[in-house]
Amino acid sequence: MYESFYELKEKPFSIQPDPAFLYMGKRHSLAYTMLEYAIRSRAGFTVICGDIGCGKTTLIRRLLNELGDEVKVGLVTNTHPDLADLTEWIMLAFDQPYDGLSPVARYDAFQRFLISEYAKHHRVVLIVDEAQNLSPAAMESLRMLSNINADKDQLLQVVLVGQPQLRDLLRRPELQQFAQRVAADFYISPLNSVEVGDYIAHRLKVAGRTRQLFTPYATAKIARAAHGIPRSINILCDMALVYGFAAESRLIDVQVIDEVLRDRSEYGVLGDTNFNIGQAGDSQWGDGPVSLPFDPPKV
Repeated sequence: MYESFYELKEKPFSIQPDPAFLYMGKRHSLAYTMLEYAIRSRAGFTVICGDIGCGKTTLIRRLLNELGDEVKVGLVTNTHPDLADLTEWIMLAFDQPYDGLSPVARYDAFQRFLISEYAKHHRVVLIVDEAQNLSPAAMESLRMLSNINADKDQLLQVVLVGQPQLRDLLRRPELQQFAQRVAADFYISPLNSVEVGDYIAHRLKVAGRTRQLFTPYATAKIARAAHGIPRSINILCDMALVYGFAAESRLIDVQVIDEVLRDRSEYGVLGDTNFNIGQAGDSQWGDGPVSLPFDPPKV
């Protein structure tokens, strides 16, 4: 709709996880380095946490694109608290037969699969997304699978990806043995005000825009409104481009952002749920006048 008007090859602010648009700031770079290290060092368990919309899934997609054929990856995404035994879903994730097998038979079949892959010099990595939904019983079933070893090598590596509740789950007393198996972990926090500007510029560049599009004050307002959450930034920036295109504005200034926020609050079905400016207790994203954490360049 607005791509040609703003000299873009594609939409820069889609909320779909696209590794090509991943902004590798300090937080995401450290998280990705931690993931790479864990895979290469055959770590048993790795945990990546972060708020909703902070880019965890996009980071995992980037990892999947970079892994070679020697790494066999299984992905479990449909987690829920009623799951007590994950072995059926794990077998499905690795395209292994499981129908009609008893829990003991599934465990034995999966063990033979791991040994077979190890003999081929393959590493087996299981990624469990939305892991905060798992029950303690399901976590224990994962721990039991991690006991399958060959000499000093871990035959199954598990990456747990989840929201902040995953930290609370792992701190429960009955999961102490599980927590002790976590070799690498990282919490992805929201972007700060400076990183938001870099994030927006990065996505515009990937989409083909070589010149500045959002004014510094507009970027500062977006940072505050979205509280540094990449998904919320994308939603707000995308709507700002729609409004700017409708008004034939060559630059997106703070007045456009204000209009988007005002309309979402007044007419949106969800109101300003994703954009709580001036949330109590939030020192970084207060409700005072918009100020810049940097000197605005001349436009």
